[in-house]
Amino acid sequence: MNLSASFIHENFLLDSVEAIELYHRYAKEEPIIDYHCHLLPQELAENKRWNNITQIWLYGDHYKWRAMRAAGVSEEFCTGKASDEEKFLKYAEIAPLLLRNPLYHWSHLELKNYFGIADRLLSSKAAGSIWNDCNQVVQGADFSAWTILKKSKVQVVCTTDDPTDSLEFHHKIQVENKCSAKVFPTWRPDKVLSIDRLADFNSWIDRLGEVSQVAIHDLDSLLMALKNRHDFFAQHGCTISDRGIETVWAVISDRSEVNQIFKKALKKESLSPLEIIHYKSFLLHELAVMDAEKDWTMQIHFGSIRNNNSKMHAQLGPDTGFDAIGDFSIAQALVEHFDRLNSESRLPRTILYNLNPKDFEVIATIMGCFQEGPHVGKIQLGSGWWFLDQLDGMRRQIETISQFGLLSCFVGMLTDSRSFLSYTRHEYFRRLLCQILGKEMKKGLLPRDYELIGSMVRKIAYQNAKNYFKFNS
Repeated sequence: MNLSASFIHENFLLDSVEAIELYHRYAKEEPIIDYHCHLLPQELAENKRWNNITQIWLYGDHYKWRAMRAAGVSEEFCTGKASDEEKFLKYAEIAPLLLRNPLYHWSHLELKNYFGIADRLLSSKAAGSIWNDCNQVVQGADFSAWTILKKSKVQVVCTTDDPTDSLEFHHKIQVENKCSAKVFPTWRPDKVLSIDRLADFNSWIDRLGEVSQVAIHDLDSLLMALKNRHDFFAQHGCTISDRGIETVWAVISDRSEVNQIFKKALKKESLSPLEIIHYKSFLLHELAVMDAEKDWTMQIHFGSIRNNNSKMHAQLGPDTGFDAIGDFSIAQALVEHFDRLNSESRLPRTILYNLNPKDFEVIATIMGCFQEGPHVGKIQLGSGWWFLDQLDGMRRQIETISQFGLLSCFVGMLTDSRSFLSYTRHEYFRRLLCQILGKEMKKGLLPRDYELIGSMVRKIAYQNAKNYFKFNS
């Protein structure tokens, strides 16, 4: 028997009759709402095509770059000048070293789902044939960004967009209406919070002033410019915001004091750590208020410590594989941030993504303090994110929701990816969810009622997200 041929099969991860039934009957065929990703709007608008598998598989994939570096691969084959074929062959060469790393599963799921390759394991021995077979598919007339979305049954894609973005490609997608999926922008105002990096901050403020046509000279004009762009995003179908921050800040500050801090920053005068926290706390609150006023969903990603290798950051820039899980104190500030918004009746629907698994239970119990009808699951513990979107991280997230909240109200998985092939992560999550529930049905911890448990699977896979987010039809 060829064991490699049976590695990724129809019942992969499904280790019970119950799990098999749940997945194939209730999860597998559900559409995908990808409510947070990093796909480029231009590539979506232009129906991106690629010349070879490396371009869609390895370009911009810092997960793979980290693994390659750990295996001793030279940077030349990650982000350097090696040819696309050389980069692919090098990744294939180190693939056997990925055993028990989630990349091993993801890579083989992608090979099977998008290239029809399930009879070979990725390795230096199989690299040549896999390279050739994949490229035949990539270069085929029916392989493009849109066909991948259609094949993956993606209904909605939410990209990640800076407030200064023109949204021209979103407009193009919406006007031409040729993509099978609805594509919406997501408001991500991280740069307005980056007051601790004065040069970059001021450059961004200048750009914000230009696109909003507001002369920004004080706090009021800054908020006016942000509101202008917030309205502009809403006009393009945006109903979701996001923050990518290290931690939450919740110091209550006098408006005039924050105004003076902002004016100092505009003059590029150095700020004290306390001044920086006062400014960030104020803006974090005001941004949430804007979202609540439009009935948007607010996402907060926190817990990362970024750009840790200063040498490589200088050479390659951000988002190249040199970030890590941070260790920040989160509970008190998060409570204060939520409580102030809630006291003002301005707490929007919120999804919290924590990167440090030690904080799962802390966050889940805080969330329970601010749930409120008639919203179903108003405050959500987001899916396993970044370093946690693997089997153990997703399992811990599922267990936390189950023990401290309502798993049945969870809005499910997302890709959080720059790769069009990452929709296998939805399958990965769904298989794990059915594995967990099937095992408990088998043990008698859950009723052996397929309609009861299966309806929950369907809701988590698709229906909850459809109901939770207020996308324009």
